[in-house]
Amino acid sequence: MNAADKAEKVQGPASYFPSIEKKYGQPIAHWIALVEARIPLRHMELVQVLKTEYQMGHGHANAIVAHVLAQKKS
Repeated sequence: MNAADKAEKVQGPASYFPSIEKKYGQPIAHWIALVEARIPLRHMELVQVLKTEYQMGHGHANAIVAHVLAQKKS
């Protein structure tokens, strides 16, 4: 992999987005909106909502929540 390929490669929580969309059949915007609607909850509480209400795996749920909360901070 050359330097240009590394620069274009998505890293961090967003790197999970294509597999989340494929596995759960909804665009990332759908999942982000669900998390944003529950924003008063804390990080792990939001992860738990995605896991229990939508049967999402922990890694995928954590990636979405981490992304949303990082966007809120910036």
